[in-house]
Amino acid sequence: MDTKHQLKTAADGDVGLLHKMGYAQELSRRMNGFSNFAVSFSVICILSGGITAFQMGFSAAGGASIGLGWPLGSIFALIVAVSMSQIASAYPTAGGLYHWGSILGGKWWGWVTAWINLIGLIFVIAAINFGTYDPFFKTLIAPMFGVNPDSLNWWHQTAFLTLITVSQAFLNARGIRIASKITDLAGYLIFIVTIVLVAALLYYSSVPFDLHRLFSFTNFTGAVGSAWPKQATPLAFLSGLLLVTYTITGFDASAHTSEETHDAARNVPRGIIGSVFWSAVFGYVMVCAFVLVMPDLTAAMKQGTGFFSAILAPIPPALRVGLELAMFFINYVCGLAAIMSTSRMVYAFARDGGLPGSKYLRKVNEQHRTPGAAIWTCAVLAIVVTLYGDAFSVLSAGSAVFLYISYAMPIASGMLAEGRTWNEKGPFQLGIWSKPCALLALVGACVLAYVGIQAPNEKVLYVLVGFVAALTVIWYGFGVRKSFRGPPVLGSQVNLDRIRQIEAGVDQSV
Repeated sequence: MDTKHQLKTAADGDVGLLHKMGYAQELSRRMNGFSNFAVSFSVICILSGGITAFQMGFSAAGGASIGLGWPLGSIFALIVAVSMSQIASAYPTAGGLYHWGSILGGKWWGWVTAWINLIGLIFVIAAINFGTYDPFFKTLIAPMFGVNPDSLNWWHQTAFLTLITVSQAFLNARGIRIASKITDLAGYLIFIVTIVLVAALLYYSSVPFDLHRLFSFTNFTGAVGSAWPKQATPLAFLSGLLLVTYTITGFDASAHTSEETHDAARNVPRGIIGSVFWSAVFGYVMVCAFVLVMPDLTAAMKQGTGFFSAILAPIPPALRVGLELAMFFINYVCGLAAIMSTSRMVYAFARDGGLPGSKYLRKVNEQHRTPGAAIWTCAVLAIVVTLYGDAFSVLSAGSAVFLYISYAMPIASGMLAEGRTWNEKGPFQLGIWSKPCALLALVGACVLAYVGIQAPNEKVLYVLVGFVAALTVIWYGFGVRKSFRGPPVLGSQVNLDRIRQIEAGVDQSV
């Protein structure tokens, strides 16, 4: 069997499965397995969260938050990833978590899952772009052009965030081929730049090599410069886990781009698991290097995000500038990939009538085959969120909490439905490990939610409680319970004639 025939057979299988679930192939299916991996790997982006959120971990329990906390948090993320992958293999659709929750737990469960996932994704875009501004643009890039970072105020910040978010939306709107080529490049660059960065830090450092630093508990909470108020050491260690859970999140991007991926039932699980695994491994080496080259741990803790420019200082200027520019580009692509993921979730939820303005948000551009309205809506919402001046801490903690809760919800419903209403699985299966992994994922998500709402991020709790309360009122008080139909797979008769009309561009109505 030649390659062209294999690709055609796989494509026919993808479209056939999508039709079976009641949906038309409106988006352009142009992504291969690496591209699906790269979009999640780019959203995770250890060179973004691993740097901008580093102080969130280090200023909690010191070196132990890095040497011990990163592996522990990575194991949790990997357990969540494999549990999600099993469901993604069975139901490879855009807006994956919404569909999984609806199919396995009922349309109310899916509706709530979708909204929680959506706010987490909006927070992710905002947090990523906020981190691209500071430290990458403000601290590292601006001085190259003679700009004093201290002269940049809220208006400069807002203008920068607006500009890059709009440009990311524009590139997304131009088609999946352009956006996926950029994320493919970023996928390779993350590996290369991380290796060069770690090698340069270790080679040019004059600090004695001391692995003991990575396993020593130093309770920095409550100290000047710490991200945390005073906490007992066990809670401080748990608080430090937000570094890895914020960094290694957003891997649902592989699921959200399912309808644009060839052989999605196999490639999406590979993309989810691979992006988490390699981010965990390379990220661990990187953050450990940060701790090992710090001249003084307490002084570095007090520097905030400035710690990064301080440890870069011994590297020769030409190499340092090259690394800084490469990291700025990678962080920019991280935001671009996050908009790609979020817009597909909005599109998928809207085509089933789950959002206000669904008739508008589910539209697909006939030329570029992208959900243009969803893309621009996500960009606007992300810009609005960044208007809150002291945004990063709340946005990063909030995105981790909301996203992992949305991951846990379909995993929980899958655990209960498995062997009962859920018997037909995809190519990727966990077998006897399915329910144990699901249970561990749920326990970990509860711990993360508890840690994520501790001071100074208690605003996350207010947002979460207010959001769930608002959803409950809307569901029962505004008739959504009756008007929202949920995914067609829940029992609606699949109308192939209508599906073919949509694919032909004849009928774009909801």
